[in-house]
Formats: sequence, C-alpha cells, structure tokens
Amino acid sequence: MLTKRFFKTKQEAEVTFEFAAEADTHVSLAGEFNDWQPVSMKYVKKDQVFRTKLRLPIEQDFQFKYLINEQEWQNDHAADHYLLNEFGTDNSVVSTTRA
Repeated sequence: MLTKRFFKTKQEAEVTFEFAAEADTHVSLAGEFNDWQPVSMKYVKKDQVFRTKLRLPIEQDFQFKYLINEQEWQNDHAADHYLLNEFGTDNSVVSTTRA
C-alpha cells in the first residue's frame, strides 16, 4: 500500500510504503530511488505491516519492488501503475505527481 503527503513549501513528497506480511518475515524495499539496494523495512506490530517512509522529488515516477526473505520479489498491489522490466516481469511504479 502507498500513501503520499505533499508539502506546500517543498518540492518533495513523503511516500509511505507498506507491505502486509507475518512478523517473522524479512521485507526490504528497493527501487530507482535507492539504486535498487534493498533497505530493510520496520515491522509495525499494531498494524501487522512492514512500513517505511521516504521523501522523493515531486513530478516523477519511480519503479520499485519489495524483496521478501532476501529471495522473492513482490510488487505493491496498490502501485500507481506497473512497467515491464528487463527480466520479463513487472515493476511497481509510484508517481509523485500531484493529483
């Protein structure tokens, strides 16, 4: 799941990435915004999701995926859209264009 918050005085958006999984799972976020280097996401017990927030430049699209247990790539089912990647699968895309 993706949520976005835009700022009136900054040219960036705060994007919250969430992935629902069991607590004993390891979930990382990787995408164009971090050179596809997986970054561990924090488990939020109350909501039973892994969550992380990033500030990204506005008016851009960024491809990303979740890496589960350092083995399996998953898309975000709430992504703004999807793009075919070089491996023949889709990447999730988050857009920071104001609606």
